[in-house]
Amino acid sequence: MHKFILKRLLMMIPIILGVTLIIFFMTYITPGDAAVVILAEAATPEALHALRYEMGLLDPFLVQYSRFLVNIVQGDFGTSVRTGRGVIQEIYDRFGTTLLLALYGTIFSVVVGIPLGIVAASKQNTIFDTAANATGLLAFSIPNFWLGLMLILFFALRLDLLPPSGLMEPGGWVLPILTLGTGSAAMVMRMTRSSMLEVIRQDYIRTARAKGQKESVIIWNHALRNALIPVVTAVGLDFGFLLGGAVLTETIYALPGIGRFMVEAIQSRDTPIIHGGVLFLALVFSLVNLLVDILYAYIDPRVKSQYK
Repeated sequence: MHKFILKRLLMMIPIILGVTLIIFFMTYITPGDAAVVILAEAATPEALHALRYEMGLLDPFLVQYSRFLVNIVQGDFGTSVRTGRGVIQEIYDRFGTTLLLALYGTIFSVVVGIPLGIVAASKQNTIFDTAANATGLLAFSIPNFWLGLMLILFFALRLDLLPPSGLMEPGGWVLPILTLGTGSAAMVMRMTRSSMLEVIRQDYIRTARAKGQKESVIIWNHALRNALIPVVTAVGLDFGFLLGGAVLTETIYALPGIGRFMVEAIQSRDTPIIHGGVLFLALVFSLVNLLVDILYAYIDPRVKSQYK
């Protein structure tokens, strides 16, 4: 198992290098640079040229990219053009909000999606199964930004039950979690139903029924554990996507997270924040995938036996 973890960690190196190359190249070819942001109204051609020379923005692409990699290896992600603070400190101050939002959204999707998927699979071709499928398809198809606005209009403005934005009150988490987790819950429900239908058709399930085992024991003890492998994969990947995909939710509800901060950085051409934020989210996403693979061994003993 230790060899597997070490191998996966080594495989993350080319992935991170690829992410740095892509994001650096995209910001390199995009019009505008940090010098324009820093000088603002005083941006005369002479002043811009002098500042670009000082910041190394006039160097060839490979030189700038090599310097960027060397700084990252040394733990230097640069300084924000807008705030003047270190990139790592800016990300650290906001990562807690994004992490909690993604975590709560994932928990909501699991708590709602897995039970609905199990019941839908065990009651296949019934009214409940049809209703669950239709509801899941609808929830998965609704855009997050539209759902968020409708929830604000209904629960905050019309009913005045929940705050429309911010996290000053405990109820401030409810609408963002519903916005972020509804589509994920629909995806988990459909994945659980599909996996359960495949498992309950296996021979050992028919054998358990032939022995007179209770249906609840068959579903929860025998079928569910074997059906969880693809579900765990989907939940793990979805958690990674929620970390990077909470941009719209954080923007709609004015949450101080990484996603909203990176949108503001893109709008203001704050290149160090863009580089550091994307690289940080890519690293977290890779670590989440590694944790999902490790969880396989604890869910299915057959997976663990391959690494002994």
